[in-house]
Amino acid sequence: MPPLTQLYINGRFVPSSTGETFEVRNPYSGEVVGLSSSASSADCKAAIDAASEAFKTWEHSTLNQRRDILLKAADLIQSDKYRTKVGQSIQEETAAATYWGNFNWALTSNFLRTQAGTIDQLRGEIYPSGSVPGAQVITQRRAMGVIFGVAPWNAPFVLSLRAIVVPILCGNTTVLKSSEYSPRSQSIVVELFEEAGLPAGVVNFISMSQESAPTLTAEIIAHPAVRCINFTGSDRVGKIIAMEAAKYLKPCVLELGGKAPAIVLNDANISEAAKAIVSSSMSHSGQICMATARVIVQSGVADRLISEVKSLSKNLHAGDVLNDESVALGALFTEGSAKNAISVIKDAQANGAELILGDVVSKGAVLQPHLLRNVKPGMQLWDRETFAPVLVFAVFETIDEAVEMANASDYSLSASLWSGDVYAAQSIAARVHSGYININGPTVHSEPSDGLVGLGGASGYGRFHIEDFTDKRVIICHPVGRKLPLVG
Repeated sequence: MPPLTQLYINGRFVPSSTGETFEVRNPYSGEVVGLSSSASSADCKAAIDAASEAFKTWEHSTLNQRRDILLKAADLIQSDKYRTKVGQSIQEETAAATYWGNFNWALTSNFLRTQAGTIDQLRGEIYPSGSVPGAQVITQRRAMGVIFGVAPWNAPFVLSLRAIVVPILCGNTTVLKSSEYSPRSQSIVVELFEEAGLPAGVVNFISMSQESAPTLTAEIIAHPAVRCINFTGSDRVGKIIAMEAAKYLKPCVLELGGKAPAIVLNDANISEAAKAIVSSSMSHSGQICMATARVIVQSGVADRLISEVKSLSKNLHAGDVLNDESVALGALFTEGSAKNAISVIKDAQANGAELILGDVVSKGAVLQPHLLRNVKPGMQLWDRETFAPVLVFAVFETIDEAVEMANASDYSLSASLWSGDVYAAQSIAARVHSGYININGPTVHSEPSDGLVGLGGASGYGRFHIEDFTDKRVIICHPVGRKLPLVG
């Protein structure tokens, strides 16, 4: 019998109130690897009510109490128990290779400790009024209330943590919705925090079938107790979330898609650049929002870089990561995703792109690495996120051309720039419209203290910071005897 993932409401794992479940299948084999309770409207309301009730006390918990729970979770996650549980569930649910499950697990302890260290930002400040003599101004960062978080399947454990950690550190309570593709991997988050001593109701976990998700998500956003929404996923769904939230003027934090450019200059270390480009474009079969998708290379080193990237990519094969250790890349998350990638590759070829590597064929959800040259803005393969092991090359002559091509995108999440002159590179990097740009490093890198969200457009906005999950409140203490208009 496949394992069952239940809902987690008010500190208890519970089935759906209707008894409904849905199947979770491995993308490669199609085998059922789990069942998940499918939340009803009543279950969603119960989760919000539990969070709303818990907020009454959690908002007034001490800063040290919140910090210590995060630090306790950081200690717990380092155990072999959680390493095995996280790795196994991610591999079974998402067909991820072993290294990707370990990567998800390994990131979390440092992330939790970093966020715990930001607790001092909640202390506020006192200063004299600038307009009323003798008045004192007190400013505080105060919790909003119930935060609704939606986390995706591609990095299910670490991104589920990110959806709730800063909100609860700020004194909010949360309702976390999982992806229908990875509920077991994401439910481990609530197990971790329960063991760390988080009070009941502060974190609630719901999963739901793909069919019921649009209606129930809209109901959750509309609930008066829900004060803010954070969502990580595609720009298509992000727009729907934002439109629902806009009906009630509720703020959102949205980390959406990416089409990360890697700019490689003539003076770059080509071998190092090639390795970073292949790692960032092919890891998890390209199913990472920060994946390198567009290589913009100066003409003097273009042929050498393309040759080295091709050589490295040829050694990577996609297939059955569960049973064949020689396979580095797993299947894409659905067969439809693989077919879509093939479609945009063929569209690029029809418009003049040159195929460097790949057979332009998918087998079920499996797609082998593909490289193409002469891809340009206006082609689907340049303009839209592929979320597949597909990498394109464009050649430039001048720095102005490189910057223009890098910025020829609706996405603004991550980028990289390769040059032997770090100081000149910093000047160029400042011209690239990207939330993150790594000089002489991979596009798949962000700092836990700064978060990762784009600069608008198809990459979204907000940074999962304390400022995003608190209201700045101002208290002004007026002096006795202040003269007022009309009454003196």
